[in-house]
Amino acid sequence: MAGAGQLRSFVEVPAGSHFPIQNLPFGVFRRRGSRAPPRPAVAIGDLALDLAAVADAGLFDGPALAGSPCFHQETLNMFLGMGRPAWKEARATLQKILSADEPVLRDNEALRSKCLVPMSDIEMVLPITVGGYTDFFCSVHHARNCGFIFRGPQTPVNPNWFHLPIGYNGRASSVVVSGTDVIRPRGQGHPTRNSGPYFGPSQKLDFELEMAAIVGPGNELGKPIDINNAEDHIFGLALMNDWSARDIQAWETIPLGPFLGKSFSTIISPWIVTLDALKPFTCEAPKQEPEPLPYLAEKNHVNYDIPLEVWIKPKDQSDASIVAKTNFKHLYWTVTQQLAHHTINGCNMRPGDIFATGTLSGPEPESLGCLLELTWNGQKEIPVGNSTRKFLEDGDEVILTGCCKGEGYNIGFGTCIGKVLPALP
Repeated sequence: MAGAGQLRSFVEVPAGSHFPIQNLPFGVFRRRGSRAPPRPAVAIGDLALDLAAVADAGLFDGPALAGSPCFHQETLNMFLGMGRPAWKEARATLQKILSADEPVLRDNEALRSKCLVPMSDIEMVLPITVGGYTDFFCSVHHARNCGFIFRGPQTPVNPNWFHLPIGYNGRASSVVVSGTDVIRPRGQGHPTRNSGPYFGPSQKLDFELEMAAIVGPGNELGKPIDINNAEDHIFGLALMNDWSARDIQAWETIPLGPFLGKSFSTIISPWIVTLDALKPFTCEAPKQEPEPLPYLAEKNHVNYDIPLEVWIKPKDQSDASIVAKTNFKHLYWTVTQQLAHHTINGCNMRPGDIFATGTLSGPEPESLGCLLELTWNGQKEIPVGNSTRKFLEDGDEVILTGCCKGEGYNIGFGTCIGKVLPALP
């Protein structure tokens, strides 16, 4: 069996591409100008491989996928619910038919033109129907910094944080795909001196660099997912920008937590990178002290080495500027621990549900995953090209990206992009 770096596709993949044959992330696309329903695809180089066309050609011939309608759906939910045997079968089939040594697509021009579509000719849509969305708070560096900012140095991290993954149920209806603009939200902020609460456009609009885990097979109501089986319930990961209105959030959070300061928009990247593609980049997760309770103590306590970046492009500048560089490997509570904890009370998860890591910050000053930390809640400014920022301004475009570096290939997530539009009058 050839190593991952030796796999080679007949499709010409540009050097440095996020989407070589080793990756094959899943998404859903629509041809530009077409009224046809969206269709599932995987990315290969600068092309999308239409999975409905592959299925129509009878190329999915294994026991899990032969005759299945899963790739004739407008979302990936049916495929996600089929579980790891179907995911592995699909990945093996797609790597085979795209390989340089396999003639079935390589030497059939008519079939090739049906199946492979230039990215420039398509638009990506939200790849899943999101039934439920949970946002966790699982970066110790982020938790500690937020504690310092809002509570001071005495107890920056609440004691419960080291015993369980903290999370809250977010708003699934406002989860949207990369490229969707965000209208600056309006809401209440803290009273100032002798006046009542402020009401108006958020003055502290922020990005949050997160990753979203996409749920595959769920669990029955009342029956938790075992920590050591949790990986089989996670299809893959996507980039996420969980926009935050920090002033609205700060005024509303006590006593029930985030609400309008978070629910106005959450953007995910269009391509979902499978855990199977990420396997070569597993790394040891941070040591947890105290040791977690037995239901959170996993035999395989690992994260993924995924370098992540945030860029901002102001409306009056031609180029984007990098403002943060961090890594997924710093995550304190792993995605498998998050899922096991989410279901320990019997909560039922469903295919297409998502749960997010919370802001992914690292230990270095440049590795902070939001402006709240980078500017210490607006107490200082950071450079953005030939300007500075405390928080986001109208017209700012925020670009998240992440890419694992293998030997001779990358496993990347593409980009997650959103632009800030002015508040409604």
